[in-house]
Amino acid sequence: MELYIYSDESGVFDKEHNPIFVFGGIMFFSKHEKDIAGRKYRSVERVIRKIENKSYGEEIKATTISRKNKNKIYRSLNRYEKFGVVIHERRIMNKIFDEKKSKQRYLDYAYKICLKRKFQDLITKNKINPDDITAIHIFADEHTTATNGRYELQQSLEKEFKYGTFNFNYSKFFEPIFPNLSCIDVQYCNSEKIILIRAADIIANKLYRKVLINDEYSLLNHHNFKISYLP
Repeated sequence: MELYIYSDESGVFDKEHNPIFVFGGIMFFSKHEKDIAGRKYRSVERVIRKIENKSYGEEIKATTISRKNKNKIYRSLNRYEKFGVVIHERRIMNKIFDEKKSKQRYLDYAYKICLKRKFQDLITKNKINPDDITAIHIFADEHTTATNGRYELQQSLEKEFKYGTFNFNYSKFFEPIFPNLSCIDVQYCNSEKIILIRAADIIANKLYRKVLINDEYSLLNHHNFKISYLP
């Protein structure tokens, strides 16, 4: 089984001016499921484009359409597995924000933890068998991460999910979640070209807005949205 994951972020990672930052995303259990979801999402976008009087080439994103239509798009994704992580920025140590590298490392850590908890939730609910997972394809909205930063994220995910990790403080090895995983592929994509990145944008924005009004628990009604919190 191959997993296909699309994600985006909402907010600004800057504790002086922003209380929260979130990642949000959507997950599929096969290329077939992913392709069908993409076609259905494109159909929903066409309807919203007409309602919003958007031109054909104009991107449909959470920041460019009404709340009512954002909610319509979000409801069209109800059947799919979703995940997110809420980072309470003002609880993070100040030194994390001192350098761009340390900020990126923390965001990579948050992303990894978010995926790990979603995978564990799926395994607990018997929605996936960890022995069956052979590949994970991750598509994230492109941003200003340097090339070496992107490589570091992939390495971190490989250690966690493919090779396992070693805790030097306790001299303990932690087995990987997916023992038969052969590859993890991380790609940063332009949301104008990759339609399911736009779906992830809607999810991330929805989570962000709900957290601001302390109503994110309403997103758990369909039992397929795993929300993590850090720190």
